[in-house]
This record gives sequence, structure tokens and C-alpha cells, in this order.
Amino acid sequence: MTVQFTDGVEPRHHLIIPYAATRSPMGRDTLARLHLPNIQLLLQTLTRVHTEEDDPDQPRLDMPHERALGQVLQLRAVGGAWPWAALSQETPSNQAQAYFSPCHWQIGMDQVVMLNPDNLQLSEEESLSLLTAMQPFLTEDGLTVRYIAPTQWHVQGEMLRDLQCASLDRVIGMNLNAWLPKSESAKWVRRLQSEMQMLLYNHPVNDKRSAQRQLTVNSLWIHGAGSLTEKPTQPAPQVTMALREHALREDASGWLNAWHGLDATLGAELLEKVKIHAVTLTLCSEHAAHTYQTRPLKLWQRVQRRLRPISAITALQAL
Repeated sequence: MTVQFTDGVEPRHHLIIPYAATRSPMGRDTLARLHLPNIQLLLQTLTRVHTEEDDPDQPRLDMPHERALGQVLQLRAVGGAWPWAALSQETPSNQAQAYFSPCHWQIGMDQVVMLNPDNLQLSEEESLSLLTAMQPFLTEDGLTVRYIAPTQWHVQGEMLRDLQCASLDRVIGMNLNAWLPKSESAKWVRRLQSEMQMLLYNHPVNDKRSAQRQLTVNSLWIHGAGSLTEKPTQPAPQVTMALREHALREDASGWLNAWHGLDATLGAELLEKVKIHAVTLTLCSEHAAHTYQTRPLKLWQRVQRRLRPISAITALQAL
């Protein structure tokens, strides 16, 4: 699917809202309590032009909001893996790049679940200490690593080329058995993860965290892999992550408050823009993305919308 901007619609008037709805029990139970007057008025003027649904029997590596952004920017995805790490660099390069995220895998009897790396509340000092310990192993594999944030390191090296790893958001809270890369070319990933798990087991950072009853760092997740020889020429749409943290934590109150705040700010701004510009709104859940655009309405459509106004809640339930 390619997002087509017609009737003068430009990416700078395009708002993408990840986690606008969630299929978790929290999301289903909370939707009815939302009050989104600006988004609702906005939807009265827009027409849904594209619906994308993931096949539940063939889950994708990426998230719908990542797909929407990547397509607008006309990036190339390899098997659903988008080159986010390469995009973050000032200078385009053919170097294969990725993100490494220190994380905690919760090991059960019959499954391994990835916890949200943010739950670690890892400090910069702890992260740099772990990175220093891992550096010789990564260098041996021809990987150059640079610290960005406690749970995000930038990595580059030829071994990352054409690597198809699932998005971090895709695997948080999930059984990793279905998401670990299984191709022959990704054998080194499984080997590296095993080596790092052994290294981390008795690392002083984890010893201290265990003594303080904190989650330990027991693995790495690789994501955002790819290369980028040219910067996108298409202006980037606006992507807000205001709902992400609350959705991942299944924090109903926080998600509601964040949505109401989003409606009062970005929703109101886009509603003002639609009076003089053509706009695009993409609403996303974990498995769907619906895109709405400014389109001329026929007389019967305008009458129908007055008689039966589009409900923002119904639009979100459709995700």
C-alpha cells in the first residue's frame, strides 16, 4: 500500500496517531469513556480513503503506524523491517545500521516474554557499563556501537544488512518464540543474544539491580535495521507518541487523559488547518491503520453526515 496525496494534500498536514485504539482488554473497556470533540468534528469533514488490516494468521514485523510513516517517506522496507536507525543519522550512508535495546526477557515454563524496556528504568551509567562490557564481542563481529539513550544504542556493521527483525513495539509483552529471527542469515543474532545473556548473568550492574529487587538486563533486541543512501525528499508527517506508553502499560486512566489532551491540542490544530488546507489523519491500533483525507463531498453525503454524524468512538472501534 502506498499513501497517495491527492487534491493538494501534503505530508505536513498529515497527523499519524499510533495506539489511537488498542485491542487489549484495557482498550476495549475504555473506548466508550472517551470524549474527543475535535477529532469527531474533524472526521465529519474527512473521508476514509484507505483501510489496512494485518492478517492475524500472518503477523507482520512492523507496526501499522511505522508502515504508514515509512510509506509516506517512500522508504524501502525489507520484509517489514524499516531503516529507522539509518534515518536517524544526519548523513545518508550505505552502511547497514540498527538499534540495540537492552531489555528483560521474562522466562517461563513454555514461553519467553519481552517486557517493555522502559520498565527497567535503566540509568545512563548502568547502560554505559553494560555497553562497555559488550563492546569486545560486538567489535569482534564488526559492529560499531554508539550510545544514544539507556535503552537505545545505535549500531552499524555489514552483518546487519537485510536483517529482518521485528519492531520493538511489536514484541513488547509478547511470546518471543514467534518473533526471533529464524533465517540462516540471522544465525549470528541468536548466537550474539546467547553470548550476551551469559555475559549479563553475573554482571555487576545486574548483581546490584537484583539486590535492589529491580528487573535485570538479560538480553538485547535488535530493531530498525536497514540502510539509507538518500534522505527522504517527502516532508515527514507529524507522528505523536502521546498514547504509546499508556497503551503498552495498559494504563486506562493515563491513556484516557493522554487522548483527551491530544484532542485538545493536535486535534484542535488539525481542525483549524482543515478550514484552509487539505489534511490527512491516520488512526492506528496494533493491527490496523485507517487513513482519512479531505475529499469533496456530494450533496447526499453532506446531508447524510448531518443526519447521521460520524462518531469518533465508532471510528476507533473499527480499528
